[in-house]
Amino acid sequence: MLSGLAVALGCVLFLGGFAWGAIVYQPYTVPTDSMSPTIDAGDRVLAQRIDGGQVRRGDVVVFSQQSWGDLPMVKRVVAVGGDKIACCTDGKLTVNGKEIDEPYLAKGTQAAMNGIPAITVPKGRLFLLGDERSGSLDSTAHLQEAGNGSVPRSAVAARVDAVAWPLDGMLARPTGFEALTGGISQPGPLRLMVAAVVAGAVLVLGGAAYGPVAAWLGRGRGRSGAGRREPVRVR
Repeated sequence: MLSGLAVALGCVLFLGGFAWGAIVYQPYTVPTDSMSPTIDAGDRVLAQRIDGGQVRRGDVVVFSQQSWGDLPMVKRVVAVGGDKIACCTDGKLTVNGKEIDEPYLAKGTQAAMNGIPAITVPKGRLFLLGDERSGSLDSTAHLQEAGNGSVPRSAVAARVDAVAWPLDGMLARPTGFEALTGGISQPGPLRLMVAAVVAGAVLVLGGAAYGPVAAWLGRGRGRSGAGRREPVRVR
């Protein structure tokens, strides 16, 4: 009875975890190294489907912008509507006058190779940079366009939570933006989903193995008991 319940519960957790993940997350393959070293060319990422209104500074997002190209792109949000952004002070971005630490950049990399003039991001829009600042076609390549290179929040389809292949785990949290108004995003439910799938697999395997193991142990005890003989009593 207990083994059957364990298998049933395990199936619910295992299949439910996968179904939940399929609803919440979308896999993408990143074709370029513009987000290196955070995401390398060819990496497979898992991105949580979100509304553009949920995006915060530091998020790595998947978006589409017709003036930038036909395919979805992956960049990091460094400023949101109303922010004043510039570069570089001591090699760092400044957002609303605060220098931003960006530990996800390769060591020795400046926040922007050619500098960014002081601009104010229009309301409802996002300013995006690649982590590979010397080789990314991002907002800095579109400064002459309407919106000073920014894209509308509505262009965002998802937020990247993790690199799924090669296995590299969850993206580091962009703590350099944490002190700014609005803070940073919380991780999505990916860890909880993985835990549900793993727990489900353990319960299914454990429950399925319980019956055969118990029977084998029972046979072993039976043989041991049969081998014992009542001692002959001498009167």
